[in-house]
Amino acid sequence: MPRIEPLEPPYSTEIGQALRRWMPPGVAHEPLALFRVLHRNPELASRMFAVGSGLLSHGLLPALDREIVIARTTARAGCSYEWGVHAAGFSRQVGLGPEQLRATADTDPTTNATWQPRHEALLHAVDELHDTAHLSHEAWAALRNHYDEAQLLEFLVLTGWYRTISYLANGLLLDEESWATPFPPS
Repeated sequence: MPRIEPLEPPYSTEIGQALRRWMPPGVAHEPLALFRVLHRNPELASRMFAVGSGLLSHGLLPALDREIVIARTTARAGCSYEWGVHAAGFSRQVGLGPEQLRATADTDPTTNATWQPRHEALLHAVDELHDTAHLSHEAWAALRNHYDEAQLLEFLVLTGWYRTISYLANGLLLDEESWATPFPPS
């Protein structure tokens, strides 16, 4: 049971409009529980929307690279809620195969899946940030081989953002969405 209950319909007109903005057009399910909890504080939700939607809709990283970063960040944070939402909602569309998706939850994601060199650099950098909150010169250099400065800044913000989202979902004890991809067993 979540520590803060998500809002349930009927929503006020203002909250209903805000929640619709948070969801992609034509989605058949209710807005995410995370979004419905955040809208218990509409001011905070509004500020978070700008960052979250900007990273997903207007980012400079290729969509596949973005989803690899999100999957690994949320997996390392033990956030099955957000990992499952992105796995179900974005992975296939951006070309992240089932073997690679499962590997993002492995101790070493490069053992059971084949990755392009730039994706290996991303995975190692996510792990280093998760473990130390720093990037070594080697990890930075590996990323620089594939990404420009603007993309590298986005990578750092994306990783931090989904660590924050993981804190939220885990701290709230959110139940996984019924349609989400189940987190792989360890």
